[in-house]
Amino acid sequence: MPNAQRALPSETPLDMPRQSVHAPRGKSRGRMKPFRLVGTWLARLLLLAGTVAITAFGVREMYEVMSTGSITPLQWAFLVLFSLNFAWVSFAACQAALGFLLIMKRDIFGRRHIHENPPGINTAVLVPVYNEDPVRVGAAIDAMAEGLAEKAPGKFCFFILSDSNRPEAWLREEHVFYQLIARADENCPIYYRHRHQNTERKAGNISDWVKRWGGAYEAMLVLDADSIMSADTMIEMARRMEADEGLGLLQSLPSIVMGESLYARLQQFANRGYGLIFGNGLSAWHGNGSNFWGHNAIIRTRAFASAAHLPILKGNAPFGGHVISHDFIEAALLRRAGWSVRFDTDLNETYEEAPPSVSDVITRDRRWCQGNLQHIKFLFARGLAFTTRMHIFSGIMAYMSALFWFLLLTVGLMLAVQASFTRPEYFARPSLFPTWPVFDSVRAVQLFILSMGIVLAPKILAWASAMINLRRCFRYGGPILLTLSVLTEVLLSALYAPIMMMAQTRIVWEVITGGDSGWQPQRRGDGSIGFITALKAHRWHTVVGFAASGVAFYLHKDLFLWLLPVTGGLMLSAPLSWLSGRADVGLALRWLGILRTPEEKRRPPILDGVIKRLDTPTVREVASPLAALAAEDEFRDWHRAQLADVKSNGEFDAHLVLARAKLERAKTVSELERWLSDKEAMALLNSTNLVDAVPGWVKAHA
Repeated sequence: MPNAQRALPSETPLDMPRQSVHAPRGKSRGRMKPFRLVGTWLARLLLLAGTVAITAFGVREMYEVMSTGSITPLQWAFLVLFSLNFAWVSFAACQAALGFLLIMKRDIFGRRHIHENPPGINTAVLVPVYNEDPVRVGAAIDAMAEGLAEKAPGKFCFFILSDSNRPEAWLREEHVFYQLIARADENCPIYYRHRHQNTERKAGNISDWVKRWGGAYEAMLVLDADSIMSADTMIEMARRMEADEGLGLLQSLPSIVMGESLYARLQQFANRGYGLIFGNGLSAWHGNGSNFWGHNAIIRTRAFASAAHLPILKGNAPFGGHVISHDFIEAALLRRAGWSVRFDTDLNETYEEAPPSVSDVITRDRRWCQGNLQHIKFLFARGLAFTTRMHIFSGIMAYMSALFWFLLLTVGLMLAVQASFTRPEYFARPSLFPTWPVFDSVRAVQLFILSMGIVLAPKILAWASAMINLRRCFRYGGPILLTLSVLTEVLLSALYAPIMMMAQTRIVWEVITGGDSGWQPQRRGDGSIGFITALKAHRWHTVVGFAASGVAFYLHKDLFLWLLPVTGGLMLSAPLSWLSGRADVGLALRWLGILRTPEEKRRPPILDGVIKRLDTPTVREVASPLAALAAEDEFRDWHRAQLADVKSNGEFDAHLVLARAKLERAKTVSELERWLSDKEAMALLNSTNLVDAVPGWVKAHA
């Protein structure tokens, strides 16, 4: 019998009742300090007043542009769509302005005090993985655990929670993680659990841990597979959780790092450069009713167990069934139960990675869009706080706004066609003087300039905040490189924006018409795709771009030039997408100092530790995981020991029967790997009898 043990501690169950969509509001458990309460309400008032004032002015100006004559139904449609989009960008600009003011205040008066003593609570760091690169995940966990073992011995531990459903990915991660676990410091142990059935996706993965081990830990710090946090930051988050008994969830502001491809570096610079003012703006009006982004956050375990087990929605996917975008709703349920949900932007050294290409972002957006639109069922749920409803509405608008922009451009082009092919009626109404079909062109140009200013305001404010603070400015390479980086980002984002608008519009349409996204793992690192693949993926974007550009040119050359910022990106969508995933382009810009971020100028120790481990791996990988299972007794025994969770229900399993038959007939490991389907391989790997039979089978076919 194997001597290996399960890579898990004893279970300490915690009851986790499933919640309903509608429930009464619970009594508030947290109390804000008076000055912070006043500041939150003042921020909300300024945000509301600023958004309403700018929107009202813009809508009135657009009405005046079109009201030189009678307004047609098509013009009314244009005005409504313009109002929705203008209000959305005005809200974002006002939020950025709030963040800019807070950053200036922090630069003058300093940051919040950071505790130095280790926390008194026990915290489990949860790392859900789903068919991920185990070497990358293991390097981050190893670096983080080393710091925690040294600075807060006995207060933290790691749980790697695997939902991997591809046999090769599962064996690869086991082969890497069992070595990592074996040499982990006992002051910060590392545990591993693989779920046989990954019901409810990531939310189910976390809730399974809460129900089985949550009773032993006051807090859980949830990471993503690509998350990295310094020990000091995790310790400080635990200290803040411990200090506020009413705090249910504390969200940090992650920075994107380690981007190499062009698009990853573009997202990285935008996140690092503009994310701070947006984050501070969000934090200003959120108060104790903030949001959860699914990772890089610490949660009070018992609060989560008692209040945040997600309901199962009525109906089928995409709007029914399990909640896909779990984070927003978990924060909503915690807030409804009276717990504070806070967003602290002064926590440094909290990181994540970005999708490496446009195609990867679109794949991710397909899942996020379905999840956010599914939240419509919670928008008017009983008991939710007003700020929670704002978070849900913002998540929905994040994707619906793409549809509204597309409709606005479509209606605008239709108006241009109508104006060119419709004969004007100069005496449509009884009058001595003709009614001229004109619009206020001067006011239209002024409104266009105002709109562009509002759209660019967050980026301008972020640039200004860095230029004012020279220390921050030189972290980006100095005034010249910072300015060049902002201009490069604005130009490239303008080219990619129409592609994303079209892609998100199609995604919204697919969700509305009943399409289900499934659960695709996210690519990390290399995002390169072939040029032919890019052409096929963006063929409709290209066709729409050339068609709209041709129509505009036929109608009027000025209209063609006005639409070129949109049609240009669409016409170039294939080469732009191809370039987006290329690491050589991104690294060339980094060599020039363009799109540089502070972490690249001076790498923090935690990132340095992860990168060094990736450059010189401390764990051994194998080319064929199934061969390793057959050849390595220690690894096979360890794998077998982890199968204690797999229980047979006595039902006939066709995949298991086929796996056994193919194991008996295959002559080599490579032949067996070719013969087995993914489901058959998973059945074999989950069967202790077949796993035990592997060594004898190998000897018989040696």
